[in-house]
Amino acid sequence: MSELTPQIVDAFLSGPQLGHITTLNPDGSPHSTVVWVGEEDGEVVCAHLADGYRKLRNVARDPRVSISIELPSIAPSGFQHHLVIEGRAKLTEGGGAELLQKLAHVYLGPDVTFPGPGAPAGFVLRTTVEKVRGVYPD
Repeated sequence: MSELTPQIVDAFLSGPQLGHITTLNPDGSPHSTVVWVGEEDGEVVCAHLADGYRKLRNVARDPRVSISIELPSIAPSGFQHHLVIEGRAKLTEGGGAELLQKLAHVYLGPDVTFPGPGAPAGFVLRTTVEKVRGVYPD
């Protein structure tokens, strides 16, 4: 499958499940970090306030990424419900603080203000989905 269906978005990208994004270091080794994730216009999005993060430098050099998300539920097969997305990411300047505020309502609660007044504009990492696999809830 190569697209995010409404069912996948509802199950994995609309709640407080953390994403694990893997980028490629200059030597080809993987670099994995935990991020808040969401969906906009069929792409997986995450936000960052500073541009010095390794994952952002890695994407600028090589856009290939993998993102995994796990649910706490177990499928009848005995496997944990999970999603793995492979795609190509692009970094856009600006909009990071706004996206973090939107995601903070999902991850921290409806009344939270994050990152707070005076935060830098930041960056948004947008991943175009090329492949989707996993074990999904019914």
